[in-house]
Amino acid sequence: MFSHVMIGTDKFEKSVAFYEKVLGVLGAGQPMMHENATGQTRALFPHDGSILILTNPIDGNPAGCANGSTIGLRCNSPEQVKELHDVAVAAGGTSIEDPPGPRDGGALGTLHLCYFRDLDGHKICGMHRG
Repeated sequence: MFSHVMIGTDKFEKSVAFYEKVLGVLGAGQPMMHENATGQTRALFPHDGSILILTNPIDGNPAGCANGSTIGLRCNSPEQVKELHDVAVAAGGTSIEDPPGPRDGGALGTLHLCYFRDLDGHKICGMHRG
């Protein structure tokens, strides 16, 4: 359904290194680097038909994260959910909410979830439906 998600960061190099580790768990390779017409360098992580993009904000203001927003990453197994969480925390992310594990997803069935914040405070969820 989604073509891409773009995340603003004020810690570009550190964020690229963070996401190289975290997205590596899911099989994403090294990012493609691109400089846009107004001079922002962007790191594009294509994987499985989607792209996660890191960028400095185009308006020059500090990056921020939206309250109530979550970026979900599809995992292939409950074990990969846990690994994603553990790699994110080891790379400097912050574990939030309940520990990684199964949750009642109502009509969606059992969901295996983890939640963490990246280096800029964006809320990330790893999810496996199983």
